[in-house]
Amino acid sequence: MAIYDAVADLEVVVDDYDLSLRERDTSSGFVRTTTVFELRGDGAVGRGEDVTYEAEHHHALVEGDADLDLAGTYEFDEFSQLVGEMDLFPAGAPDRSEFRNYRRWGVESAALDLALKQSDLTLADALDRTYDPVSFVASTRLGDPPTLDRIDALREADPNLQFKLDPTSDWTESIVAELADSGAVRILDLKGHYEGTEVDQAPDPGLYELLIESFPEAVIEDPALTDETRPIVDDAADRVSWDAPIHGLDDVETLPWEPEWLNVKPSRFGSVESLFETIEHAQERGMTLYGGGQFELGVGRQHIQALASLFYPDGPNDVAPRAYNDPDVGSDLPTSPLAPPEDARGIDWSFR
Repeated sequence: MAIYDAVADLEVVVDDYDLSLRERDTSSGFVRTTTVFELRGDGAVGRGEDVTYEAEHHHALVEGDADLDLAGTYEFDEFSQLVGEMDLFPAGAPDRSEFRNYRRWGVESAALDLALKQSDLTLADALDRTYDPVSFVASTRLGDPPTLDRIDALREADPNLQFKLDPTSDWTESIVAELADSGAVRILDLKGHYEGTEVDQAPDPGLYELLIESFPEAVIEDPALTDETRPIVDDAADRVSWDAPIHGLDDVETLPWEPEWLNVKPSRFGSVESLFETIEHAQERGMTLYGGGQFELGVGRQHIQALASLFYPDGPNDVAPRAYNDPDVGSDLPTSPLAPPEDARGIDWSFR
C-alpha cells in the first residue's frame, strides 16, 4: 500500500479556522515571520505552519479580510484537492511561485493534524510505524566576513555537535582547514540553485574543488552544474544531494543523475501526497534521505521532526530544536539525538 493511502481516507471535519503570526530574530541576521493555521472541528484543533519567506505575505493574509472557504466534512484527500485548487494568496500573487507550496503545506498539514486527532491517532499510528530518536545537525552561516566564532560557541555548548554549513566564495583556506580538521561537518550546502535571494552563491569552481577535496565524506548539496563545475562535481557524484530544485517526484526524476542523497523539506512539496510519494520513491531506490528546515517558529518544526523520526531518523537532519536558530548561543542546548515524546498527538512530536 502506498504511504499516502494510509491517510487519504481519514475523515476531517472543519468548522472554522484561525490565523496567527509568529516572528523571531534568527542567527542568520533576519527576522523570521511565519503564519500558523489552526483548523477547528469536532472539538479538536489541528495546526500547520506557512513558512513563506516574505513577511509582507504573512501580514497581508493575517491582517487582511481573507475568507478561505475551508469548512465542511471531507475525506482528507478530498480536502487536499480543494486546497490545491484554492487561491491561498487572496491579497496578491506571491513573489516566488514556490511560496504557493509553502502555504498549501501549512493548510494541509493542519488538516492532517486535525484528521488524526479527530480519529485519536498519531501520524505513526496511521502509517503503522514507530517514532525513533532523531539525529540532527546544526545549520549555520559563518557571517560576513566569515569567522568560526559561532561554530566555536556551539561546539563549546555541545562538543559532539555536527553541522550543515553554507560555504561562500569568501571562505579562506585556513577556515576550510580548521573546519575539515574538526571532523564535524556533515553537509556543505552550495546554494547553487537560488536566484535573487540574500543567500545566492554563484558557481565557483575553485571553491567547489577546495571543498570536495577538503571534506571527502561530507554531503555536497545543491551544486550548480556548469561547464566548469560539472567535472569537479562528477568526482563526488555519489555524495551529491539536492534540495532547492525538488518540489515533487517529477523533479527527482529529471535530475542530472539518479541521486544517492536527497534533502526532504516537506513545505517544498505543498501537498501531503506529493511528499509521501517522493519519500516512497526515494526509499524504494535506496536513496539516503534527511530532513531540511526553514526556520520554522511553531508547529512546523515539530512536523519536520516527526517526519524525520518516522522516515529518516539516522540522517544528518537539519531539524535541530529552534534554540539553535537564536542569535545568541544558549548554554543548555538539547543534544542529538532527540528522543520521541511519550504524549505525541496528531503530527505533534515535541514543542522545540
